[in-house]
Amino acid sequence: MEDIVKKTANEAPQVTVEKIVNHPVTKVWKALTDKEQMKQWFFNLDQFKAEKGFQFKFAGKGHKGEQYIHACTITETIPNKKLQYSWTYEGHEGFSLVTFDLIELEKNQTKVILTHRGLNSFPQNNPDFAPDSFNGGWNHLVGISLPEFLDKN
Repeated sequence: MEDIVKKTANEAPQVTVEKIVNHPVTKVWKALTDKEQMKQWFFNLDQFKAEKGFQFKFAGKGHKGEQYIHACTITETIPNKKLQYSWTYEGHEGFSLVTFDLIELEKNQTKVILTHRGLNSFPQNNPDFAPDSFNGGWNHLVGISLPEFLDKN
C-alpha cells in the first residue's frame, strides 16, 4: 500500500477545497478526528482513530440513491496539522487519497485545505465517481457543513 500511496500523493490534485474558519486549529482537528463530532457534519462512522494504519468504513449514497461502502485507511497523521487517508469503494476499482491540511492563522482562525487525489482511478462511466461529483461533495462538506458545525459547537 505504501507504493500506491506515494504514487497517488504525487499526482496533480483532482479536487482542492480551501476554507478559512473562525476557530482555533485544535477545535477543527477535533471535528476532523472525533467520531461523535464527525457524525454531525461528515459521515456516520462506527469507529475512527487518527492513527496511521487505522481502517474505517462508512456508507454513502450516490445521486440516484445507490449505496456505496467507503473503505479507508489512515496513511498519515500529524495532530493539528495533517490528516490523510485512502478512499476506496468496496466492489469498485480505484484508489484515492484524501488529505486535510490545517494551517493555524492569527486571531484563532484556521485554514482548512482539503485535497482529494487519484479520482481518475475510479470507473469513469459512473457519474457518482466523476470529478464534478467529488467537487460538489467536498465543497459542501468543507465549505458549508464543517463551518456550520464549528459555529454551533
